[in-house]
Amino acid sequence: MSFNTISVVGLGYIGLPTAAMFASRKKKVIGVDVNQHAVDTINRGEIHIVEPELDMIVHAAVKEGYLKATLSPEQADAFLIAVPTPFKNNDSQIPEPDLTYIHKASEAIAPVLKKGDLVILESTSPVGATEQMADWLAAARPDLSFPQQAGENADVNIAHCPERVLPGHVVRELVENDRVIGGMTANCSARAVELYKNFVQGECVITNARTAEMAKLTENSCRDVQIAFANELSIICDKLDINVWELISLANRHPRINILQPGPGVGGHCIAVDPWFIVSKTPEEARIIHTARKVNDSKPQWVIEKVKLAVADFLQQNPEKTSKDVTIACYGLAFKADIDDLRESPALNIAQEVSFLHSGVVLSVEPNIHILPEGVENITLCDLQRAMETADIHLLLVDHRQFRSCKIPDGLIVDTRGIW
Repeated sequence: MSFNTISVVGLGYIGLPTAAMFASRKKKVIGVDVNQHAVDTINRGEIHIVEPELDMIVHAAVKEGYLKATLSPEQADAFLIAVPTPFKNNDSQIPEPDLTYIHKASEAIAPVLKKGDLVILESTSPVGATEQMADWLAAARPDLSFPQQAGENADVNIAHCPERVLPGHVVRELVENDRVIGGMTANCSARAVELYKNFVQGECVITNARTAEMAKLTENSCRDVQIAFANELSIICDKLDINVWELISLANRHPRINILQPGPGVGGHCIAVDPWFIVSKTPEEARIIHTARKVNDSKPQWVIEKVKLAVADFLQQNPEKTSKDVTIACYGLAFKADIDDLRESPALNIAQEVSFLHSGVVLSVEPNIHILPEGVENITLCDLQRAMETADIHLLLVDHRQFRSCKIPDGLIVDTRGIW
């Protein structure tokens, strides 16, 4: 059965590029999002996120009539769910995944499902989430059969296919990267492969739903462990008065060593989140993964302590001044370079904490956003020139290209990325 109409639920950093790629292959795509601003922006042929090349693809797809955005799902042949999977707000030392958005998306598409449809969960999810989604759909539509009930003869096919792309390179990697396809049955997997092959040039590798869920969590947990090693190394080197950037460069000359670069922490909705999905399921077994999470989550506080020391050094050098006279500039708020994504960003959290602790002016330079998010207080967003000319302490948090190419500012520098 061919897929004439495709629905993508969730038009964020993954959902919108995915919808655009299907539309660019002349498929009718209905994007669904609860955000009215996002829907209106997309229907004008514009985008509400920063992602290279995406604006041109969306503009063309909307203009040619292949892509539209709505607030409510409509009938389609395939439904891709790409909604957030945050943590639950609880007091536990081990955060638990919150599947509320997946549940709501399931409830939203259930009324328009029909026999022969395919539902794919793309949201990064804890092991078992795809089966849980299938149960929610079955409960909402008892008139249809699902894989957990009818196996290969199910009316509706269900699979998990996690996104595996790098922000800033999403358009290219959606096409070129291999995809892990985890169907609840062999037929579910085969139909998912048929769907993605509309634009995916990489290999579609078939497994089961649980292994596909675990694959994405494993990839990001591996990165988290590697980053934790680099971050821990930076703390050790600081205590031993060793330049960590030089040390890593020397160590990486070994043909079998590839240490990552340290930073102010770990952010984004993947690496900072996904390892907890494993830890929450197997807390006694996931010891290295849990330790890496704690190392990376503690790095922002270490950076804040370095800022406090820099303020103390400045006041010692300028005894006629008080802390109220000290201006601190924070360079970068996004969770990684050259994007506008602030999700789980250690840079944003550090800047906000500095603004709470410091009695003087706190400036922030973030070239990829024009307005600070709601709830961020005591920080003044400004341009690069003003920050470099007026700040006494320069806190580099993100290695945006604008910062890599500018001159090194005068004053005290706390460089968490090693570029100044």
